[in-house]
Amino acid sequence: MQRTHVLGGDGESGPTAALGHYRAQDGSRGAPVALDIDRPHAALVVGKRGTGKSYTLGVLAEELLATPGVEPLVVDPMDAFGPLAAAGATVRKPRVPASALPPRAWPDALGLDPDSPPGALVWRAASEADTLAGMRAFVADSGDGARRAAGNRLALADSWGVFDPEGRTDLDGGTVLDCAALPRPAMNVALRAFGSALYERALGEDGPLPWVLVDEAHAFDGAAAPALRTLLTRGRAPGVSTVLATQRPAALPELAISQSDLLFAHRLTSAADIDALAAARPTYLADPLASRLPTETGHAVVVDDATEAVHPIAVRERRTEHAGESPRATTRGGSVTPE
Repeated sequence: MQRTHVLGGDGESGPTAALGHYRAQDGSRGAPVALDIDRPHAALVVGKRGTGKSYTLGVLAEELLATPGVEPLVVDPMDAFGPLAAAGATVRKPRVPASALPPRAWPDALGLDPDSPPGALVWRAASEADTLAGMRAFVADSGDGARRAAGNRLALADSWGVFDPEGRTDLDGGTVLDCAALPRPAMNVALRAFGSALYERALGEDGPLPWVLVDEAHAFDGAAAPALRTLLTRGRAPGVSTVLATQRPAALPELAISQSDLLFAHRLTSAADIDALAAARPTYLADPLASRLPTETGHAVVVDDATEAVHPIAVRERRTEHAGESPRATTRGGSVTPE
């Protein structure tokens, strides 16, 4: 039996996640490849649409759900990870208390300049009330000239259905946050609330190590950005792992690339995306990254800081259904008849 090679670790014993196997230069199947999940990591999974990015994220989620001592949160903006319920995940809509956002985050969450009159009024309202209803009442009673504009933004936030005084940011052993029906600002609010809460809990508790897996990470550039920055730069110290997946690495802040100790790169064709990765590549990556990228769906190269090497792999098959594929006419009651 071939020995499994573990990425992201030093070879010591501990739980690992089965990823797939090595791709030999002649295309043959090589040794099994796994990922160390005994220690916290910051990882980035990239690839153009349809090359296996979300699939790889799902493989990792399956492994985390089956491993004692870790607890994954999958932020799902595209309704791609619901089938993880079969692997033990709890799938739920995000519902968080208004107080889960610090007052300073509220103007940004609503697209307001914090120094503008409406932004300043919303900030004050969040400082005085811990529910969205209370914030709206504070604004309505303020007599401030900006109360109409601020009230309209708070009414919009209420329509998102994200804020609930009974909402919670804990994990149910493993959780998929179904954000598919939410507008982009509401998705950012959900990730900000959960990411900040998980980080704060990790600072003071000895529970399971949380893993935050975010698909379409380039969409979380609003209120969620400070929480992601904290997780990427300081999350590993208390034991929080972060895995960002995106088809547009050029749209991510450079921090998201430079702070990752693991990079899973599927096929990319955009020069801007390849250049964004190359700009932050490790010094031990001698060959241009573009020359190492795979061309086949489901294949990836893994740049691993622990081994200071690049590993070509083929990702294993999912145990649960993959719901991230684009719809096709042939699955909607039609058929294709060749001419």
